[in-house]
Amino acid sequence: MTQILIISDGKAGHRNQSLGLAEALQRRRGQVEIREMAPLPRWSALQILLMRRADALGPKPELVIGAGHATHLTLLALKCLWRVPVVVLMKPTLPAACFDLCLVPEHDQPPSRDNLVVTRGALNRMRPGDKVAGSGMMLIGGPSKSNDWDETELIEQLRSIIAQSEGVRWRLTTSRRTPPSTLQQLNALQGVEVIPVEATEPGWLPTQLAGTEQCWVSEDSVSMVYEALSAGCAVGTLTVPWTRQGRLYRGLMSLADQGVISRYQAGRSVELVPPARMFDEAGRCAELILNRGWL
Repeated sequence: MTQILIISDGKAGHRNQSLGLAEALQRRRGQVEIREMAPLPRWSALQILLMRRADALGPKPELVIGAGHATHLTLLALKCLWRVPVVVLMKPTLPAACFDLCLVPEHDQPPSRDNLVVTRGALNRMRPGDKVAGSGMMLIGGPSKSNDWDETELIEQLRSIIAQSEGVRWRLTTSRRTPPSTLQQLNALQGVEVIPVEATEPGWLPTQLAGTEQCWVSEDSVSMVYEALSAGCAVGTLTVPWTRQGRLYRGLMSLADQGVISRYQAGRSVELVPPARMFDEAGRCAELILNRGWL
């Protein structure tokens, strides 16, 4: 049984990225076991780098994957100890040359290197399923360090979309950043079933998106834009007041310029069209790894 080891810092977003890649490899390769391990204490990782030995790390895997800065020193230590390929997701803190492969979102503007692959957004575990005709999802976030929050404008966008999409059965869910006052206004909307994030179970949203035809996402929830695309949805974004037009904003604008997503504009059609090609960055990266003969 081939084994992939994920170094997980415990953050859900980072684990989602690593599992997205590992599961894509598992689907293609077969007979693959996925194991997870927390990052080593700093002194333990340094000891491995200096002495090239360690105890109680479990069996040697064929591939090691990690996401998040807290994993980088452990990834480097295990690469030196086991002499196996190591893949890091996101732009690493350590020099990229320390790793066999770096998978970095294009909005991070990574440099050009032989061991660096640019991805459209962060990888994730989403997979398309059998789409239910007339199904629609709305994903609402909240204020963040990159954007303010305009409840009145958001509700107007939602009302307009619902009014123009007769025959679509809309469901809406929130995030932990959604203000209580916004949820109160969302509950008053007609023509949409509102399910607050607190009322959902683990795995609920991936299942919903897999069968949903179209999805509107508030622009602050950038990771959800990429997850909806990976689930095979036609995706539109609800505009928010951006306070910093940084890398996340540039990534969204790039998707809009390419016609992959549609941004809401008053007076324009809200009919969404799926991307011309399947959006499967985890699968694309898995193929690159397999083509290198690492599994």
